[in-house]
Amino acid sequence: DKRFCELNLRNGDLTVADRIDRESLCGDKAACVLKQELMLEAPLELHRINLHIQDINDNSPQFNKDLIHIDISESADKGARFPIEEAHDADVGKYSVQTYHLERNDYFILGVGTNSVELVLNKELDRESLEEMNLILTALDGGAPQRSGSVKIHINVLDANDNVPVFSQGVYKASLQENSPVGTIILTLTATDADAGINGDVTYDFGHISEDIKSVFSIDQKSGDIKLMTMVDFEATATFELRVTAKDGLGLTSYAKVIIDVTDVNDNAPVIHLKSLTNPIPENVSPGSEVGIINVQDRDSENNRQVRCSIQQNVPFKLVASIKNYYSLVTTGQLDRELVSDYNITISATDEGSPPLSSSKSVHLSVADVNDNPPVFEEQSYSAYVSENNRAGSTLCSVSARDPDWRQNGTVIYSLLAAEVSGAPVSSYVSVNGDTGVIHAVRSFDYEQLRSFKVHVMARDNGSPPLSSNVSVSVFVSDVNDNPPQILYPAPEGNSFMTELVPKAAHGGSLVSKVIAVDADSGQNAWLSYHIVQSSDPGLFTIGVHSGEIRTQRDISESDSMKQNLIVAVKDNGQPSLSATCSMYLLISDNLAEVPELKDISYEEKNSKLTSYLIIALVCVSTFFLTFIIIILGVRFCRRRKPRMLFDGAVTIPGAYLPPNYADVDGTGTLRSAYNYDAYLTTGSRTSDFKFVTSYNDN
Repeated sequence: DKRFCELNLRNGDLTVADRIDRESLCGDKAACVLKQELMLEAPLELHRINLHIQDINDNSPQFNKDLIHIDISESADKGARFPIEEAHDADVGKYSVQTYHLERNDYFILGVGTNSVELVLNKELDRESLEEMNLILTALDGGAPQRSGSVKIHINVLDANDNVPVFSQGVYKASLQENSPVGTIILTLTATDADAGINGDVTYDFGHISEDIKSVFSIDQKSGDIKLMTMVDFEATATFELRVTAKDGLGLTSYAKVIIDVTDVNDNAPVIHLKSLTNPIPENVSPGSEVGIINVQDRDSENNRQVRCSIQQNVPFKLVASIKNYYSLVTTGQLDRELVSDYNITISATDEGSPPLSSSKSVHLSVADVNDNPPVFEEQSYSAYVSENNRAGSTLCSVSARDPDWRQNGTVIYSLLAAEVSGAPVSSYVSVNGDTGVIHAVRSFDYEQLRSFKVHVMARDNGSPPLSSNVSVSVFVSDVNDNPPQILYPAPEGNSFMTELVPKAAHGGSLVSKVIAVDADSGQNAWLSYHIVQSSDPGLFTIGVHSGEIRTQRDISESDSMKQNLIVAVKDNGQPSLSATCSMYLLISDNLAEVPELKDISYEEKNSKLTSYLIIALVCVSTFFLTFIIIILGVRFCRRRKPRMLFDGAVTIPGAYLPPNYADVDGTGTLRSAYNYDAYLTTGSRTSDFKFVTSYNDN
């Protein structure tokens, strides 16, 4: 797991991160390969890099011992061979041990075997002449310059011991399950010696092995049992190779090899590595898009390292196997940040061991917002009610729209859509606060001019591109009692002057005249009531509260004054109530000829413009004068015979003229029957006389 190499992300150079020792990595293996994996993203590419570690001559040959003791019987024959444990060089190839050199002497020459170096007796020994000798054996490697290692060989000449111990096997093999407990006996060595006594006693020991291996195993010198000293890990070392020796009592030694294979146990759970991750993910990413790369490793072997990966939750993601031990995390459906903004994905990895081991890793993914939702108003339409004569700047209503997007994509700005109201821009009537959606009146409204209008408000977000929606707002102006009643008949003072004639024979309840008024307001503000506020004879006339009809309360008597003045007030039903007054001039007479000079109820026109018109009218009137006289006489004759036919509820009133912009209110301002009047003007100095000629009902 140690990192020996680093990748420069700028220029792609692969550099050495730490000192590489080939001997600690690969031991005695001839080929030392450091395997690395290089991953490229967008698109996903995996490159395997094999770094071949080349050996250099940095280790000298070494013997297992500094001093080798050999006991040789004097009876040894010429050509007898005495094995010596070979030297070990941690380097390999040509840098390993290549040759041996034995110090020049008279008795021994050097013989090189397959697994050992042997001293070959070249001259028979004579213990009486030579009891012991020391020789120097040098091992040389193939480097340039050469490195060497030496060992001192002490030879003791003994009496005859002509049999060496013999192992039952040249190579011992055993299996050891990893995680086996300390003290486990792995195998037992067996060697026999044909000699008797001390010459046949065999002891066991390790040959040349590293200190690391010595700390793992021990050997019983008497029984030959090899025991486990510490627990072994298959993932660290799968095979151990030991050199063992068997030596008899007089020093004859034989050698054997022990190979211990460590069997794997499913003791490593899979490890999940997150190699690449796109975070956050745009919510409009298409299904099947790759958002991450997962690598799973299991240090066990065979079935124990076969791993299955899966995602546990019900999320719109899945794992797709790509390269060996690599998986792509891809989307399976459309994402929507407004529904789910974050995902915590748990990736599980389970191996095929017995029992299986598993591990999991949580991956947090955020969904980035995309402006895919327009603002939505809380209501389909809005209505605002405002009283007329409102103040400019007053609040009418508030509109509200919601955008489920995030940040600027969900920020809503309100504005008015361009339009016209009564020929003027809508912005001259109302305005809307761009941040709050509050609609304000720009001007004061007049119900009589504008009763309602409609505007359209647009809600737009700050996305790119922006999305928007519209809503209609209906503004209704409610009436305020700001218009007093307007009297249409009788005409206001200052205009043409008219006088009503009341026949002397009028009975109580007879219709005399009618006050006609209208009110520009609406509703109860236009409900009119009529009242007589002043009268020359309070008990003679009454007026209909709702109709405005003036009627006699009793029969006309001779004692009643001929000239009657009435002041009529017309009130509306508003709060507060507004009113208007008018004067009614009534003459109790059957014709104008009986009436004295009407100076007290007429008015003078100093610079009358009617003089010229009256002269012309006199010619016309004279032409028909005789005809009118005959009609008048006929009418008077009929009145004498049937007086009630003319006055009992049949007095006619001039037809009302409604000026423009005024509405006819049913029952409050118009007559139910059509009345016609014929009026005649007589020429005079400065006085206008109204002559009652005829009245009739169209019905």
